[in-house]
Amino acid sequence: MSAAPNRRMVAVILLIPVVVILALWAFAWPAARIAPHDLPVGVAGSAPAADRLQQRFEQREGAFEVHRYASAADARRAIEDRSVYGAVVATPQGPQLLTASAASPVVAQLLHEAVTAQAPEGAQVQVEDVVAAPAGDPRGSALGASFLPLAIAGVLSGSAVTMLRLRGGRAALALIGVATLVGIGAAALTDNWLGVITGNWWAEAGTLGLTVLAIGGTVAGLAALIGPPGVGLGALLMVLLGNPFSGVTSAPELLPRPIGTIGQLMPPGAGGSLLRSVAFFDGSDAGSALLTLTLWAALGLTAVLIGGRRRAQHPAAPAPGTPEPALAG
Repeated sequence: MSAAPNRRMVAVILLIPVVVILALWAFAWPAARIAPHDLPVGVAGSAPAADRLQQRFEQREGAFEVHRYASAADARRAIEDRSVYGAVVATPQGPQLLTASAASPVVAQLLHEAVTAQAPEGAQVQVEDVVAAPAGDPRGSALGASFLPLAIAGVLSGSAVTMLRLRGGRAALALIGVATLVGIGAAALTDNWLGVITGNWWAEAGTLGLTVLAIGGTVAGLAALIGPPGVGLGALLMVLLGNPFSGVTSAPELLPRPIGTIGQLMPPGAGGSLLRSVAFFDGSDAGSALLTLTLWAALGLTAVLIGGRRRAQHPAAPAPGTPEPALAG
């Protein structure tokens, strides 16, 4: 046996288990370590009852980031603006819990359990879902499941552009076209048919399409700059890391540090956050996620254009032994 096939065999034997173990770590570790980390919550009402509620949250050091509000109305506005995930209001009848299951059903349930456990014995905890998850997806499971296909769609578009040897402007146009059609189709499926999202239809389609473009542009851009290995690197970043780090199925503040922060700086996490904003909160707190997606898409497309120009200026050399074309006489 020659040395080259032996090396390839050893590479396959070693590389695939490493990728599998990395995937198991990336998906299983955050899911097994879900717990609040500086989770923004509100406390409203007058002292001393509100002070006691705040102290109970602060007893779990590092778990909650408490914001104080003068009234229940102020707390509701903060929830609608996505400043906090929920709030506890001190009332003469006992604590009132304000949640937003549309922001995260997991967090809403966590807050309900925490406030119920801390309430005085015999006290009834009143619960109001200020921004409720849609009836078509009350647990948020369908919304969470929708982002892996988007990540795969982005990787496939970047891979297809690379395999078909599309360069420069044609590659960029193909990526934009795929992202546009996927965004429209995904919005029709999740909004019109399933009722998973319920906001402005075009904003939802734009968010879904921009997420696919950011991922596809990154994959194609890496391939344009460093060659075919860029496809594998892009897939690793977006599917094996970006998707489990996104916090779409729970919340970024429930993932281990610094996974939640890293996830929001990648297209799947930013796309999930932006989609929740436009689908349920009228675009509140959408700026940072929109900027993140736009930067990834712009950098990816720029890399595609630069890579295409470099190849046009420096065509591949002919293989050894290839006869040179005869000159016209």
